[in-house]
Amino acid sequence: MKTIRLTLGILLLISMFLLPNAESQDYTKLGLPMGAKMRIGKGRVYGHVTFSPDSSLLAVPTTVGIWIYDGFTGKERNLLVSESGIANSVAFSPDGKTLASGHYQKFHFWDVNTGKLKQTLTGHQGAVSSIAFSPDGKTLATASWSDETVKLWDVASGKQILNFVAYDDYVESLAMSPDGKTIATSGNDDYNDNDTIKLWDLNTGRLKATLTTEGFEQIRHIAYSPDGNTIASGNGWSNFSFVRLWDVGTKTLKDTLLGHGDTVLTVAFSLDGKTIASGSRDNTVVLWDIDGNYKNTLPNHTDTVVSTAFSPDGKTIASASWDSTIILWDAKNLQPRVTINGHTSGLNSINFSPDGKTIVSGGDDRIVRLWDITTGENIRSYTGHTGVVLSVAFSPDGRTIASASGPNYESDWYGKDPTVRLWDTESGIQKQILFGDRTATYHVAYSPDGQVLVSCGSDKKAIFWDTATGNPLWTIAGNARTDGDIDLNGEGVGRVLFSPDGMMVSSGEKSETSVWDTSSRQLIATFSSTSNKTSASAFSPDGKTIATLYANGEIHLYNIATRTRKTIISGHTSDLSLIAFSPNGKTLATADFHEESIVRFWDPDSGELQSAILGHQNGVASIAFNPDGTALATASWGGTILLWDVPSVINLLLHESDITGDGILSIHDLMLVATNFGQTGPTVTDVNYDKVVDIADLIKMASELEIAAVKPELSYDLDVVPTIAEVKTWINEAKQLDLFDPINRKGVDFLIKLLQAITPNQTALLPNYPNPFNPETWIPYQLAQPTDVTIHIYATNGNVIRTLELGHQTIGLYHHPGTAAYWDGTNELGETVASGIYFYTFTAGTFTATRKMVIRK
Repeated sequence: MKTIRLTLGILLLISMFLLPNAESQDYTKLGLPMGAKMRIGKGRVYGHVTFSPDSSLLAVPTTVGIWIYDGFTGKERNLLVSESGIANSVAFSPDGKTLASGHYQKFHFWDVNTGKLKQTLTGHQGAVSSIAFSPDGKTLATASWSDETVKLWDVASGKQILNFVAYDDYVESLAMSPDGKTIATSGNDDYNDNDTIKLWDLNTGRLKATLTTEGFEQIRHIAYSPDGNTIASGNGWSNFSFVRLWDVGTKTLKDTLLGHGDTVLTVAFSLDGKTIASGSRDNTVVLWDIDGNYKNTLPNHTDTVVSTAFSPDGKTIASASWDSTIILWDAKNLQPRVTINGHTSGLNSINFSPDGKTIVSGGDDRIVRLWDITTGENIRSYTGHTGVVLSVAFSPDGRTIASASGPNYESDWYGKDPTVRLWDTESGIQKQILFGDRTATYHVAYSPDGQVLVSCGSDKKAIFWDTATGNPLWTIAGNARTDGDIDLNGEGVGRVLFSPDGMMVSSGEKSETSVWDTSSRQLIATFSSTSNKTSASAFSPDGKTIATLYANGEIHLYNIATRTRKTIISGHTSDLSLIAFSPNGKTLATADFHEESIVRFWDPDSGELQSAILGHQNGVASIAFNPDGTALATASWGGTILLWDVPSVINLLLHESDITGDGILSIHDLMLVATNFGQTGPTVTDVNYDKVVDIADLIKMASELEIAAVKPELSYDLDVVPTIAEVKTWINEAKQLDLFDPINRKGVDFLIKLLQAITPNQTALLPNYPNPFNPETWIPYQLAQPTDVTIHIYATNGNVIRTLELGHQTIGLYHHPGTAAYWDGTNELGETVASGIYFYTFTAGTFTATRKMVIRK
């Protein structure tokens, strides 16, 4: 049996502060996960901001939770953080006492006065992207982009009172009419058609009217006028952008407002109904009168405006932007009154300065930022890139910052910028631009002496530059690792790193990690794994060892001199893409590049897991130790940097019930116990030490999960997924044990939550994954009743190319690779189909739904 150790690092504990007292708190320390000592950045604004009914508070949904600001001064009042992570939407109740927030599959009710979580409700199968109270505050309407539904809830009891499918493809936005009789939604029934606005009866869910135009356009946001006579919609697609005004009485389009240069993402009415504010990807807020006449443009933002809102007292207009700011405008003179800073867009790379006093970051907002790690302030910004910043690095003397850029393939409006730019750290002046790759540069790194800079990019090569002249010195072609998460074709070049003495560099391609001599420019060693692709590598501080991550989650440590493998570290539940040695070489830190968000610490000699920390809730994008190894910085896609005290987190003890040894408590541990029922003798799954694995061990493990507030949802990487029947059996057997102590009751409580999580209340077809894909994909779905299931796959011309007969299926979730429908990208004859767009229609009894998927080769 492994050493019994108590885990603290796996828990994302909630730090709540009373609103009246929160102003005295340092906002960089609000809502921190245990083990973290500072948060730099407030997260990306992820939904529409809203004022409280008395105008005193502004709620901002972000990737770290809900920020509450003073509606007059812009001062931070609180950060509401829950285990549900990203906040997609927020709404104040009409009396201002409750705040509702939408998250992934859940929404919360918060007490506005105390900031405490009052209630959590579930029901949607994806992110709750839009949320609205009825005028009397008794009903809450929620919509999910993923499951195409609108649901109505009784606020007092928390019970669902109405549910209907609003669209076949997605729901973009919803709004409640001022009289509380109608819900307006925007969304799409067929991806190839234009979006529509639908009006639904609040009491019955009956469709009353559909508002539409000819052509293909997307409706990003809708809002009712205070008198309920007009709906404003923010529209746009490609080069078309406008605000449309719809007459609710006649159900017709009454005006189209032209003035924005790109897609309109947000619209809002003033309380008197005389003014409309719209925000756009053209970085501006435009004001219109109710008759559609242009009034003014507010141009102060430097990036996409994602939200606008009027305060109920009519004195303030709030606008939130991806330029990391929220501006409170004086509604009378239209001058900025307060600028709220710190809402950074998604981060891609961070690096400590040589003196360890600052951190440089690069992200989706195209800005390179310098942060003071003592205050958390953004002390300098470097602007010039026209594409997202993918990598940043300090020169060894700290006088220069190098940054690399490329396009954001999911956001074409960013444009292409494959450049490497060199900045004077103190002045912020751009010193030099290096052009090496045609499409994107993914990574930059300095040699230890600062004389050479290496860049890696989409042209499948690493270029070594003379930093004094800017001239290329040497190129490694075709020997840098692939990075399919950035390059659409999965053929981009990843990281090339210098050894600590600068005498070697490492590069990777497919299953090989290569080491080169920088003086002779000759290959001196190659390390490979027969079946796995390389993901990332790191030199040990003494330069004698190279650690390589592989796509299967294994870490291999190689002795460079002897060309032999020293250690294999395994035990991960997902792919790893980030790795770093501590400066003293005694710790190896790894992190998942995607959703897991866990950073683990390993002993590189023994391969033993030292500790694990969970802080970010939407993927770790970059990790870096400070020069003396006392601090670790982690950056997230959500736009925040967390600073961790390394000695403290290394000493965080692991939980005795973490039987998978991955550093966290999860459903994986519960399922490992379940799959070992009947095993006897000493075994890690015998968590109660009675020498037999049975229901008592499962209950003890479930109680640990309940105490640790682990989510009962099932992740896609589970090897074994429990069925509804199995969980019901566990609950019944647990009750028969007659266990009345509080700990075991917690175990039963967790199993009941698990049963609720895996029992769908409606049949649904979910998006296939991966998508785009090549050559295989999984099609998840869920059934609220037993029925026969069939999936037809169509080409764009309407021809059926493959039929998947899944047979009779019972109630349950079919989300995981072992249970979801599988398509290998072939037709009925077994021939591989061509790249392009395909549609799949899911039929389960009387239920039918269609979605789109893309094969990209």
